Amino acid sequence: MSGRVRKRRALVGSCLAALVAGVVTPSAAYAAEEPNLPPAVQDLQAQPGGCATGDEPEYVRSYPVLKARLTDPVEDDRIGYPEQLTAEFEIWWSEPDGSEQRRSWTTSPTSVDRVHSVPLPSDIPSETVISWHVRAGDGAAYSPWSSEAPGAACRFVYDGEIPAAPVVSSPEYPAETYWAGGVGIYGSFTMDSPSADVVEYWYTFPDRPRATVRPAEMGGPATVRYAPLSRGPKVLSVQALDRSGRMSMPTHYTFHPDVASASVSRWKLDDEAGSATAAAEAGEAARAGRGVTFGGPAPSGTGLTSTVTLDGGRHGFLTTDTPAVDSGKTFAVGAWVRPARDDRSMTVLSQDTASGAAYALALEAPRKTSASYSFTLGDTKITGGTPEAGEWAYLLGLYDTETGHAQLFVNGHEVGTKAEAAPVRADGAFQIGRVLGPDGYRQHWHGDIGDVRAYDRLVVPSEVTGLAHRKPTLLGHWSFSTADDGTTPENAGGAPLRLAPGASIHRGPDSCDPDCPSQPYPLVGEGHLQLDGEGGHAALDTPLVDTGDSFTLGVVVRIGPEDATRPMTVLSQAGEHTDAFKLRYDPARYAWELIMPERDEAGAPETVVAQITWPDGSGGLGTRLAVVYDDTTDTVTLYADGYTEAGGTAHVRDGWTSDGPFQVGRARTADGWGEHLRGQVDELQAYAGAFKDEDVTGLGYESDPCLC
Repeated sequence: MSGRVRKRRALVGSCLAALVAGVVTPSAAYAAEEPNLPPAVQDLQAQPGGCATGDEPEYVRSYPVLKARLTDPVEDDRIGYPEQLTAEFEIWWSEPDGSEQRRSWTTSPTSVDRVHSVPLPSDIPSETVISWHVRAGDGAAYSPWSSEAPGAACRFVYDGEIPAAPVVSSPEYPAETYWAGGVGIYGSFTMDSPSADVVEYWYTFPDRPRATVRPAEMGGPATVRYAPLSRGPKVLSVQALDRSGRMSMPTHYTFHPDVASASVSRWKLDDEAGSATAAAEAGEAARAGRGVTFGGPAPSGTGLTSTVTLDGGRHGFLTTDTPAVDSGKTFAVGAWVRPARDDRSMTVLSQDTASGAAYALALEAPRKTSASYSFTLGDTKITGGTPEAGEWAYLLGLYDTETGHAQLFVNGHEVGTKAEAAPVRADGAFQIGRVLGPDGYRQHWHGDIGDVRAYDRLVVPSEVTGLAHRKPTLLGHWSFSTADDGTTPENAGGAPLRLAPGASIHRGPDSCDPDCPSQPYPLVGEGHLQLDGEGGHAALDTPLVDTGDSFTLGVVVRIGPEDATRPMTVLSQAGEHTDAFKLRYDPARYAWELIMPERDEAGAPETVVAQITWPDGSGGLGTRLAVVYDDTTDTVTLYADGYTEAGGTAHVRDGWTSDGPFQVGRARTADGWGEHLRGQVDELQAYAGAFKDEDVTGLGYESDPCLC
């Protein structure tokens, strides 16, 4: 390269360097003209706690962490000032001698819009008001302290002591007293901690979820009300909570409720025919009008022997001179009823006031609407249930002054929706079979009424269920252990089942000798029914169960897997045109099915419930099947080995009464009889009435004397 060229390039480079050295960026120039703006502090809080700036400091149960968010004005970012911020926290308090103590901490620099925090040491004093504030710095300027106007210092108190365990007392249910109060009777339970800063009590009764109650004043007592649901030892657990959130040790208060008290008024209404009054087991005897007839039918399975029949006319009533119960307090009234009709409103029982009724149990039949039962208290009315002419039902109305709610139960189940009501105290006459209206007594009952009761306490759920329970009545039990002249006997001497050709009684080995013949053992006991799947069946010439009312059937059945190739029926009961029910196995679904047509018509809509299981049972020894039809709730349930599933229960329309023969091993088909069972059947049991879930597991068993 020539020297001329080198000189030229050097000249150009020196010129460029001079230009670069003289360049001033716009932001630098703006920074030289604009001052740095101070950062800001926001979102102050202490954890636990917050930033209390009022008259009352925040009380905390642990040493807090002080926190604040730091920000810097956007103008500083635009003009190029640093974005590294620090927070200075300061706390102060007064010692008992009046001297002031201060401490401060500065956090490490971080970028803007970050939360800075400082954990406080464990040597800060407890039960002392600690004040604190914070300011932000960006290396060139500080924000004002957060406590400067219009702000204020944050204040807290560290509470280092848990509250004392509460003391519990109850006048109705003294601790460790045998026996006090009673089931369904409310008692007051007072909780009181010696600590002066308690603001809440947490408590748990044995049959309720945990609840809380606050005293009227901090450190004071609090009282709750509770009615036990059963007899026996109960434990109330209570803990005190102070204003810092510290929880005391629990107090366990043991008390012993007595049995439920008897009704304060009761008329069984089972007096002799021709009686002029109804005797009272409790309370005052009731005078009977001319439209009252004693000696009426009683609901089966209840222990009642008779009831009273009211003719629905103006003289069909019973009455007392005084109230059956104080309706201004917690009370309940109930009765068994069987309406003769369901197309008009009728009253079961009521309580007179000067101008009407304080309460009433009734059947409501508004125009163009389905009938229902009702419980009326003052201006509140609850309706529910489905009355049927000629069908028994147990009604109970309940009012709880503690909750302010009225409830209606039909056949042991709550119906309608509990509603708020005001108590109505009355001192007039108690009425059975009518209610007082503006123009005199009306809505006279037409039908039967039995066992009227009134309680001056809660009737707890288990009692409601028990009052409405109808114990099932055994209709027949066939163990299929013997056969005689083409029949197999009922265990208690009832009607035998007739055996058709292809049906036989199979018995196992006659001894328990280890060398006994290799012969299959019966499903249960000493024998079972063997059906050939072609024409073999067993039958009664009459119906076994009333399919229009509640019934229960239990049976043990086994179908060999090799034979489960088509639908086969175990039990059925015929109507004129179809079966009222049939219990069968459907191999397409691998399930036992119960089929109930809605009416006695070929092709009528059907309700089907099912249980999926092997045809020969889980162990190859058969399946214990049970059918429970509950007419009071209009439900049917199919059980397998004592259990049911979601698909095993269904709502059904009112059952219809079949008058055809009961069948074991076949069902009615379009061509006559079909779906013959090839398999074994044992322990057939039939009951009038619906079994409870827990009782179903007892069906299908018999002691086995041969266990070899």
